[in-house]
Amino acid sequence: MNTLYFGLYLLIGATVLFSWYGFENRQFFNSNTFQISAILKARAYKRLISSGFMHVSWTHLFFNMFALYSFGQLLLQLVGQVQFFVIYFVSLLGGNILSLIVNRHKDYYSAVGASGAVSGVIFACIALYPQIGIYIFFIPIKIPGWIFGPAFLLFSMYGMQRQGDSIGHEAHIGGALIGVLITLVLQPFVLKANPLVIIAILLPTLAFLIYTIRKPPINPWVKQTLKMPSTKDDVYRSERAARQKELDVLLDKANQNGWESLSKDELDRIDALANGK
Repeated sequence: MNTLYFGLYLLIGATVLFSWYGFENRQFFNSNTFQISAILKARAYKRLISSGFMHVSWTHLFFNMFALYSFGQLLLQLVGQVQFFVIYFVSLLGGNILSLIVNRHKDYYSAVGASGAVSGVIFACIALYPQIGIYIFFIPIKIPGWIFGPAFLLFSMYGMQRQGDSIGHEAHIGGALIGVLITLVLQPFVLKANPLVIIAILLPTLAFLIYTIRKPPINPWVKQTLKMPSTKDDVYRSERAARQKELDVLLDKANQNGWESLSKDELDRIDALANGK
């Protein structure tokens, strides 16, 4: 086995293993999802990372791991193992932090998957090698990276604004943005070598995010009442929303009267709700 790729194979194996266990154990799955109220109110910050090892389905897992396998090998050749893992995990964290900021008013919001980290890997490859040919399923020709990158981000921006699906567009955008930025930090020559591609990716994305983050919050329950769950992702979001009011009441009591005002049963219940039980 090529030792250069050993870490990549280990990462893929760990993600598959944890995702599979999450499929079989709903409690484990729920306790590791990216969930707004659990992170902001219960301070379960581990979910910013652990959610990257959970997936909704085998199909979801396959597409992410296939992309990671394909682009991960190239990135390892370009930057080595240490920088590869820095790009991967910083992109995962960055994508989830962006999702946290954008959806901070939506207590019900949940997500899982390595999409943010994988986007970071893909866009790091594009920043380093804009001429890379990228295949999209069902399209029999390679699309140059310098075209794919901006086009993918525009599609993600549209999807993020439309909010008509169960795709975590925020994580895609955040992961891609952080992937490029961390690559610039680790490989400064990239900006001088490929300035137009970097600008075409960064400027529209940053402008869009500034606009989106500064928008006034909307009623977070509107989407829930108008759209019934239709996918597994929607279902577990709905389940989380159903328990959110109980958690809010307990946390508000703790904030107003102090944690010592809570009984042992109430403290246990907060812990259970925060971990999806």
